[in-house]
This record gives sequence, structure tokens and C-alpha cells, in this order.
Amino acid sequence: MRVDKFFSNIKISRKLVAVFLATSVIAMCVNLFIYINLNQALDKINSVFSSNISLNELSDNLNKTHQGLTGYLETKGTDDLELYFASYQNVKQMMKLLNSNVTDNNVKLAERDIGKMLDTYLKTADEAVQAKRGRNIDEYTAKYNECTRIKDYLNTYIYSVNNEQFRTNSENYMALVNSLRYTEIMSMLIFAVASVMNVLLIIILTSTITRPLTRLSAKAEEIISAGSPENIEPLEVRSGDEVGKVTMAFNEMLASIKDYIARIRTQLITQSEMKEKNLLMETHLKDAQLKYLQSQINPHFLFNTLNAGAQLAMMEGADRTVEYIRNMADFFRYNVKKSSETVKLSEEIELVDSYMYILNVRFAGEMLFEKDIDESLLNVMVPSMIIQPLVENSIKYGIKDLEPGEGKVTLSVYREDGYACIRVSDNGIGTDEEIIEKIMNHEKKPSETRGVGITNVMSRLDLYYNNKEVFEMKSRKNEGTHVTIKIPLEDTNV
Repeated sequence: MRVDKFFSNIKISRKLVAVFLATSVIAMCVNLFIYINLNQALDKINSVFSSNISLNELSDNLNKTHQGLTGYLETKGTDDLELYFASYQNVKQMMKLLNSNVTDNNVKLAERDIGKMLDTYLKTADEAVQAKRGRNIDEYTAKYNECTRIKDYLNTYIYSVNNEQFRTNSENYMALVNSLRYTEIMSMLIFAVASVMNVLLIIILTSTITRPLTRLSAKAEEIISAGSPENIEPLEVRSGDEVGKVTMAFNEMLASIKDYIARIRTQLITQSEMKEKNLLMETHLKDAQLKYLQSQINPHFLFNTLNAGAQLAMMEGADRTVEYIRNMADFFRYNVKKSSETVKLSEEIELVDSYMYILNVRFAGEMLFEKDIDESLLNVMVPSMIIQPLVENSIKYGIKDLEPGEGKVTLSVYREDGYACIRVSDNGIGTDEEIIEKIMNHEKKPSETRGVGITNVMSRLDLYYNNKEVFEMKSRKNEGTHVTIKIPLEDTNV
């Protein structure tokens, strides 16, 4: 398993190269082992009979030396003399290879004796040649006869030693043959072991490639048979090679498909919720319209009546009355025409101006109203009827019971952190925390039976801006109330 784990983290190309090199090295080592052992065995076999060959060559050169000596002594021919000297030198060289030390080995001891006799023969032959040159017939004849005797004895002795050596070498040869057969068997065993190792390496390599691919194929078939990948678990990545990277990519693709399906479902749920919210918004808007239509006077009839009154006042020269009636007409016209539309922020502010004018005429200017408007935000589109109910709420529940001239309502429009902020503030008696909590939880107060109402404004804002936290209400006892609407500017160019 360790080898398998080691292979699993190597690239496939490197695995192939590594296995090829490993098998090549193993094959080369096996062949080298067999080659060395065979050569060693052959060298030993050759060396077994080298001593016999050397003795035979020594005997041949001795005979040639004696042949050259005989010819020279009989005819004094140049060719015979050259043969004598050439063979003489060969014998001298071969004598150097013979053992000259004292030993208990019979063969080595025989070589030492042969060397001594050869030395005696060569000295006697030299003396015979010198006597021939000095024309001393008796001397070179005696020396020649001595050389012949030594030569015959040496040949007989060499033949005897050679036979003894041959018997010994034959035994060594059989031992070497048996050793060669053992080497052959060992070489075959080593070759078989190397072959098994190669097969194991190849099996491990192929398994590290094919096993993850098989798992990957099975997982793909599982997804196809299931028809949906949502309940399919990702594959475990067990390798760091190309197959492991493909497995990681497969897991990422599986996760992406699951995420895509989840997003599609979320979108479907969101679309369904949006449809429900649109229906709720329409319901709230219709409810708001109905509340206004539930007044004792029909708004259309009242609007037409107010126009007629304004014309009559204009004919009589009552300018203040004309202005009052026109503001009343504008207020009712906005309620009739804009109650279900998205309007500019400037139109909402104009409605508040008309509303405050009407109230100040009614209450003889007791309601103080201030504005702080960022004019760059006047074209921001907002749901209709979201500011006037807040102003009405501030007057009705905040400053109505204050002394004349002390109550004040402030309308501020400003930009903050990507929002167009609309704040309605008063300096009235404030609102209890319990009431604020009910309002923020969309619970209407029992006394709120007329008008659009602050909770209705909150509900429409939640629906219009998809439940974003765009409404905020803060108050302290006897320090007034501050209501802030935050209109997101992310979808506008303002």
C-alpha cells in the first residue's frame, strides 16, 4: 500500500518513465549478473587446462631448440642456427612462467624441477655451439649427447607431469561445469524474480491509473441513473496525478450543478414570493384607496366642488380663499391620481406642503413646518403617499397637544451611505417604546382608524424594497420622535 500511495501522487508520465527505467535497470542488472558469472566460469574453464597447454608448448619449443642444435652441429647451416636461437629464446621466456620456489604442491614442485633441467640443457647446448665454433669435435659431440639425454628425459618428465596435471584439471573442470550449471539455475531464478517484480510494478502502476478512472466512470453512471446529482456524494480524491485533478474537476462540476439547481429552486421560490408580495402590495394599495374613499364626501365630487369654489372666490377677489381652496384641490387630486403610482420625491414634498398649508389655515398658523432638502435627490422615484402619513402622525400624536406655536415638524432629505434618506422629526411628547415596538412589528394602534397610517407605509416599503431595512423610528419621552425612510440609490443614476 505504501508503494501504491507513493505512485498515486506522481504524474502519469513520470510513472511510465519510472517503471520503464526500473524494468530496464532490473533487466540490465540480471543480464550483467549472468554475463559476469558466465565469463568468470569460462575463464576458470580456460585456466583449467592452461597448465597442460603451457607444458606442451614448452616441450615443442624444447624439441625445436634441439632440432636447430642438431642441424647446426651437423651442417653448420644458418637456418638451423636461427631456429636454434629463436626456440632458445622461447624456452627462456616460458621458463619464467614456471614455479621456482620451494613448495609442497607436487605440480609446482615438478615445474621447479623442469626449470632446473631446462636451465642445465640450455647451458649445455650453448657449450656445444661454442665447441662447434671452436672445431672441437670431441667436446661438442659430448655436449650434444648430454643435451640429447636431458631433452629425452625432460620430454618424458613433462609428459608424466602433464598427465598428472590433466587428471587434476579434469576434476577441476567437472567442478566448474557443475558450478556453471548452478550459476545457470541461479540466473534463471533471478530472471524469474525480476520478471515477477516487473509484473508487480506494472500492476501497481496500471491500478493507480485505472482504479480512479473506474470509480469516476461508476460515479458518472450513478448520476445518469439517478437523473439528478443532488443526492450524489463527491468522489474522494486519493491521488495527486492527472486522474486526481480530473476527479477534483468532476467534484467541482458536481458541486456547481448542485448549486445551480439550488439557485434555480431559490429563484422559483423568490418569484413565487414576489408574486405574493405584489398581490399584497396591490391589496395594501387598494386598502389605502378604500380608506380614503370611505370618507363622508366623494373625493371626485369634493375635488370638483373645490374647483368651483376656487373660481367663485377668484371672481369675488378673495385671494387667500383661492389659495386655500387650490391647496385643498391639489391635495385631493394627488390622492385620487397618484395613490397607486411610483412618483418623484419632489411630488411627495409638494403634497406635504399642501397638507401643511391646509392645516395652518385651519389652526391659524399654529403648526411650524421646516424643510432641509438636498435638491439633487428630488428626482428619486419612491412609492406614493409615504411622507404625508408620517407628517400627519407627527402632528396627531406628537405636537397637537402642545401650546400654540411650540409644536414644530421638520422634513429633511439627505444622502447617506448610498441611500436617499427622508426624515420626519417633531419636538412633541414622544412615543412609548411599547408603541414603537408594535409599529415596527406592523401592529396597528386601535385608534388608527382613518388615513393611510404609518403601518401601511411600512408594509408598502417592505414590499416595494423586498424587506430591506429601510424604515427606522426613534423617540424619547418629551423629546420628540424621528422617523427615517432610507431609499436605496443602487438602481438609480442619481
